Amino acid sequence: MLNRSLAAALAAEVIGTFLFFVIGAGAVIVNAQTGGEVGLLGIALAHGLALTVLATGFGPISGGQFNPAVTVALWLVGKVRTIEGLRYIVAQLAGAAAAGFVLKLAFGGFDAGDSAYAIAGGGAPSLAFGLSQGTGIAVEAVLTALLTYAVLLTAVDSRAPKMGGLFIGFAVIADIMIGGPLTGAAMNPARWFGPALALGDLSGALVYIVGPLAGAVAAALSVRYLFSER
Repeated sequence: MLNRSLAAALAAEVIGTFLFFVIGAGAVIVNAQTGGEVGLLGIALAHGLALTVLATGFGPISGGQFNPAVTVALWLVGKVRTIEGLRYIVAQLAGAAAAGFVLKLAFGGFDAGDSAYAIAGGGAPSLAFGLSQGTGIAVEAVLTALLTYAVLLTAVDSRAPKMGGLFIGFAVIADIMIGGPLTGAAMNPARWFGPALALGDLSGALVYIVGPLAGAVAAALSVRYLFSER
């Protein structure tokens, strides 16, 4: 049986991930619905600001991770135990799936025809036309490395100034501004998984699982062996 503290942490990961993706992926769909009025900057701000609020609010409860790649990074630096990390990842994927299906319902994804949901691909990240999977993996790895450094060096490291999830949100905004047109800048296997599952297209698994995990692992190992407190 789960104790109250663990139950609260898992609930925080489910709810936080759900809200983060409803806002972030929702912005992508609204951009399609309005003919591009939200724009790349609007999509980036929606993701970054939502994450700033949610990571700050849920941080004291679960760490405000909302990202399997971040959870793996925290595990590698010894901040999350193995079984705890696995539970967090399951909670994140559950929140992501719920977000994907809520967006499908809200934006006409169950209806026939060219709905905003269909035009936006359910809000799921995808590769730009002509971009290879290898390049996509590399882009996602670099973007996720920046996000992971933001988490480990500004939120986890006790030497850093404590500003909630602000710097993490900034990292997400910057990543989407540069990586959004290339890969959708998922930086997060769950960010891809939830909308892609609801859409019924999991063909991007290689890019959006391997890329973020590679970037997170590289960043976490460098923090552990080069930049950690002694």
